[in-house]
Amino acid sequence: MAYKFIDNYRERGARKQLVALLKQRGIADTRVLEAIGKVPRHFFFDETFWNQAYKDIAFPIGDGQTISQPYTVAYQTELLHIASGDRVLEIGTGSGYQTCILMELGADVYTIERQRSLYDRTIQVLPYIGYRPHFFFGDGSKGIPEHAPYDKILVTAGAPLVPEVMLTQLKIGGVLVIPVGNEKEQKMLTVIRVGERDYERIELDTFRFVPLVGDQAW
Repeated sequence: MAYKFIDNYRERGARKQLVALLKQRGIADTRVLEAIGKVPRHFFFDETFWNQAYKDIAFPIGDGQTISQPYTVAYQTELLHIASGDRVLEIGTGSGYQTCILMELGADVYTIERQRSLYDRTIQVLPYIGYRPHFFFGDGSKGIPEHAPYDKILVTAGAPLVPEVMLTQLKIGGVLVIPVGNEKEQKMLTVIRVGERDYERIELDTFRFVPLVGDQAW
């Protein structure tokens, strides 16, 4: 499949404005802001909708999924405290935008998607624009146990609870960020694995995500 992407001064200027907006909204991690400023978000939109790419909104990408609001992407990423070289499991590749942000921070990303059309697109688009995570197709609610443990786990869909299988795939000292609640709204949770069977949970702000679907979710 052939792709033709353009990233000129207009798009780069729009990213600078988006970064400034995210700073105003409270995103303080300079590395996260720099990553937002580097990744061309409009590449994840149909060209018809490029004018929507740098608004701080979620946007439909097909199959009932959305590309997350930039503030949400930055918020979740900031909670992970990514260090260069971290092995990160991303549940829900979606458009691949969040994947690229994690990679800009130096993460070694293992990303899984259950929607075939989204998976088929991201495995072509991301390498084309210079990002090569480890791609997997399947039920992300079960994690990817064969490559565990992970330093960080990020869930980009709303879950009814924290799946036990994800907790067991975290390293001791590792961090899981996951929105948990009902299908209308969720609380962002940070879960830190502090021991073999001990976890510290921190409940944060309210968000609205598409549902996490699978054996260990909805």
